[in-house]
Amino acid sequence: MNEQLADKAGHPAREGAKNRPTPKRREREAARKQPLVVTDRKQAKQVDRAKRQQAYAKQRQAMLTGDEANLPARDRGPVRRYVRDFVDARWSLGEFMLPVMVIVLALSFVRQSWAMLLVFGLVYGLIGLAVIDSWMMWRRVKRGLAAKFGAAKIVRGTAMYAVMRAFQMRRTRMPRPVVARGQFPS
Repeated sequence: MNEQLADKAGHPAREGAKNRPTPKRREREAARKQPLVVTDRKQAKQVDRAKRQQAYAKQRQAMLTGDEANLPARDRGPVRRYVRDFVDARWSLGEFMLPVMVIVLALSFVRQSWAMLLVFGLVYGLIGLAVIDSWMMWRRVKRGLAAKFGAAKIVRGTAMYAVMRAFQMRRTRMPRPVVARGQFPS
């Protein structure tokens, strides 16, 4: 402390200079050193858990609000935003699969030939129609992506991202839908 005061008294502060002595290499290395194995593993584990929980809470909040900066990597970017908005703006047959399958499950307990025929028709008919609907949806999404971003921006996995989102019920989709039905992206 006294040495610092003596230095300040002997050397007036200059504009644009750092106005302090350069630290010794030994001092900087000592300040930078960290043990390879932590001494208090319990404390390190608690700190790590707290960091993970905080990161998860941020990510969860982003999934609810649509905050692009904190979304997981698979949902981030303008291309994925466009795909999400397009899928969320339309009705798709895939989102009705789960409720229909509950009805099919109930009908499968009825041991009548008409019920089994109805179950067979409902299951395979709905799956076939949903696959066709998803294929037609992807063609429209792909055309829109190519027009807006260029064909080079359509990366592998985007089709599966759109189809899997279309097969989820709208209320359970994450990130949450931010567009109303019929409000297609431009």
